[in-house]
Amino acid sequence: MTPQQLQQDIAKGTIAPVYLFVGPEGYQRDLCRRALRKAVLGDDEEGWNPLDLDSLTLAEVLDDARAMSLFASTRLIYVSSAELALPKRLTEDAGAEAAAELVAYLKNPTPGVTLVFDCRRYDFEGDDKARIERVLKFYKPIKAQVEFRQVEAGIARTMAQDMAKQRGLQIGTAELALLIEACAGDILRISNEIEKLSVYAGTDRKVTPEDLAALVANAKTSTIFALVAAMGQGNRGRALDILDSLVREGEYLPLALTFVAGQFKYALIAHEAGLRNSSQITSHFSGLGIRMWRDRAEQVAQTMSAFSKSKAEKAVKLLYKADVGLRDTRPDDRTVFESLILEMTS
Repeated sequence: MTPQQLQQDIAKGTIAPVYLFVGPEGYQRDLCRRALRKAVLGDDEEGWNPLDLDSLTLAEVLDDARAMSLFASTRLIYVSSAELALPKRLTEDAGAEAAAELVAYLKNPTPGVTLVFDCRRYDFEGDDKARIERVLKFYKPIKAQVEFRQVEAGIARTMAQDMAKQRGLQIGTAELALLIEACAGDILRISNEIEKLSVYAGTDRKVTPEDLAALVANAKTSTIFALVAAMGQGNRGRALDILDSLVREGEYLPLALTFVAGQFKYALIAHEAGLRNSSQITSHFSGLGIRMWRDRAEQVAQTMSAFSKSKAEKAVKLLYKADVGLRDTRPDDRTVFESLILEMTS
């Protein structure tokens, strides 16, 4: 089921004895956890029982669920790291044997106890897909499974706009796009950053890019993209000025190089695939299991426009050379970056 379906069930008073929360998205998970806790426990704090399979076995958790509490008539047992219950090799026999305790509990769940197994470690796409499928297979006996998938770009933007409006935060379209990009579309992070910005900037003025750079981690990526744009335009002076700003702001240059390299690798892949615009870029990379936000897709499209396929290939080679240089003790990082700019703008 979706998080929205779970919240609808909770509102109707339909509470399952055992749940599986699975997927990486944090904001909706937090809403569901709060709603479930309120519905099961009300204002009773005694019944809240967080556990972690990092320090307990599945059998120990289920024994705890079966035990009657002297202090709380109802309990909500929230079990983190649910993926650690899986055997190393999840064959048909091994999986059934490992899950036997869970199946036995589900046949006769303890009255007054709600049990939640939480796996947030894996995503539904990319390299994690096989891992999350193993988790779903192991916990298949649990009927109430809630999938917390990463929010799509358009929905993330709408949710962020609603959050800003609720807090009276004045933030423009460009600044909101930068905030979403800096948080990689993570709604929970976006919510936290909007809360910080509402305190920092107040409600009487608009949020500026300087506010974002001061408060939001990774917001400097916009400055790094400006560096990519300047190199693409062959504007050596502008590129060196931006590098100087990054150094003065304390930017870790190997990390900046990683972002620049990623930008050019995406642009080269897009060239090779014959992509023409940001929509095609978003669709193509999503098909490869790579999350590509609209604003990042537009940046890739701009990089493609500034760098032909041959120039992008040259840039990737120069970036590899710079990466090797940054791993050496001499010369210093800034000198390596300056050499990169000189070669890329020659």
